[in-house]
Amino acid sequence: MKKLLVIVMLFSFFLTSSFTLNKNATLNPEADIVDLAAQTEFLSTLVAAVKAGDLVGVLKGEGPFTVFAPTNDAFAKLPAGTVENLLKPENKAQLVAVLTYHVVPGKVYSKDLKNGMKAKTAQGSEVTITLKDGKAMVNDATVTVADIEASNGVVHVIDTVILPKM
Repeated sequence: MKKLLVIVMLFSFFLTSSFTLNKNATLNPEADIVDLAAQTEFLSTLVAAVKAGDLVGVLKGEGPFTVFAPTNDAFAKLPAGTVENLLKPENKAQLVAVLTYHVVPGKVYSKDLKNGMKAKTAQGSEVTITLKDGKAMVNDATVTVADIEASNGVVHVIDTVILPKM
């Protein structure tokens, strides 16, 4: 029985540590969405984009917000030069449209999701939620880490940048 308990504890440790946000950061449960993302190495491209889009003040606001946060790898999957072009000052409106498409007003937790549900984003368009094989998807992006609590909302990490129709 002790061996089983040790195995379960080790499994739990390795499972939870695989989702460690930043080895050098201690997450503050009172951190807002921007501060939470800034503490997370694999969301550094998103943080840079939020800064370039002048959305820091908005996402540090009262909220609540639900943010589908694409990882650095998600941004890297975009065609070459896309991120660099979006970060240019002359493309700020397009960048803001892409970023706000990842934000839904209110707190939406994984337990609230229903297959086929639609959610209106801050950008104005809707995203579609799909539940399949125990995974949640937002349009074509898979939620890899769900329900990260922030003081002004909740963050779900996704593996693909979702793009609105432009």
